[in-house]
Amino acid sequence: MPATAALWPAAVALWTLLAAAAVGLWTLLSRSMLLLLPGVSWPGRWRGASDRNEEAARLPPGSFGWPLVGETLDFVSCAYSSRPEAFVDKRRRLHGSAVFRSHLFGSATVVTSDAEVSRFVLQSDARAFVPWYPRSLTELMGKSSILLINGSLQRRVHGLVGAFFKSPQLKAQVTAGMQRRLAPALAAWRAQGPGARIRIQDHAKAIVFEILVKGLIGLEAGPETRQLKQQFQEFIVGLMSLPIKLPGTRLYRSLQAKKRMARLIQRIIQEKRRRRLEVLDGGEGPRAPPRDAIDVLISGGSDELTDELISDNMIDLMIPAEDSVPVLITLAVKYLSECPLALQQLEEDHIVNFPTVRLKRGMPIKVTSKD
Repeated sequence: MPATAALWPAAVALWTLLAAAAVGLWTLLSRSMLLLLPGVSWPGRWRGASDRNEEAARLPPGSFGWPLVGETLDFVSCAYSSRPEAFVDKRRRLHGSAVFRSHLFGSATVVTSDAEVSRFVLQSDARAFVPWYPRSLTELMGKSSILLINGSLQRRVHGLVGAFFKSPQLKAQVTAGMQRRLAPALAAWRAQGPGARIRIQDHAKAIVFEILVKGLIGLEAGPETRQLKQQFQEFIVGLMSLPIKLPGTRLYRSLQAKKRMARLIQRIIQEKRRRRLEVLDGGEGPRAPPRDAIDVLISGGSDELTDELISDNMIDLMIPAEDSVPVLITLAVKYLSECPLALQQLEEDHIVNFPTVRLKRGMPIKVTSKD
């Protein structure tokens, strides 16, 4: 994407605003909703959870694909291509329906890209439809993931972490981190001269990951962060893989990477617990406010919040830094660069008399949590 002076202030404002959203987003596996329907039978009929009268309902059009693997290979191939929607588009045309049957990740599946059907499912109670995730994803997330736990423990983890993500101190920390990283990035882009092409998404991934890791586990940029990033990239590609856990397979390599990540994070947790005990035993006055999500969870006052549970959920919460948030930032910058009126309105609404003049004068950019 060409770097232009007019786009720099928009990039500053956007990256500051959108990076704060990183801590609240979960991974998006595909543009369609995958539903595992209970009671699937291979002759072509299924019984839903609400079929009280044992009346069978017909399956939507589609195919279960190859034995064992079904259509998983094509789904994964499309997911990692430049057109992830191709899997759904092809079958919509082939079967003439936005709702079709398939066989993905070892399970018979109904895929819907119909907005009304998706709305009906999402608004239904838990007796009609229950959450389901591909086996490869549940293997990698672990039994302690907030996606898989339920009841009071799920509510406790969600409440503690959610409250911290909304806190003023985290917003100030995210803003300061964005400022530190954006200034050299913008200077490097400007030095490339007019017409230079900049890979916004790659820059966004690097910056958002460092900021998110700091907010989650308190780790500053350095060798350990680079090691964590390397293992994380090995881990995340296994989320969309065949559920085969043999040495050498994609899922196996991703599980090994997660174990290495968990060991690093658990060392950080244990060190924080040790320091917290020293403060309590020494009677050193009131404790400092939490600086990251680990601080929040270890002070939660529950034996259920184990080191394994905390480390699993810290890894899960890193996922948006790889995919959804960088993509959102990239698309926002792209469309703003193509719409001068929208860019002008953004400048007027969010950065009046702030970065524009300073950039033009070559002055350092300063961003506050209020901005």
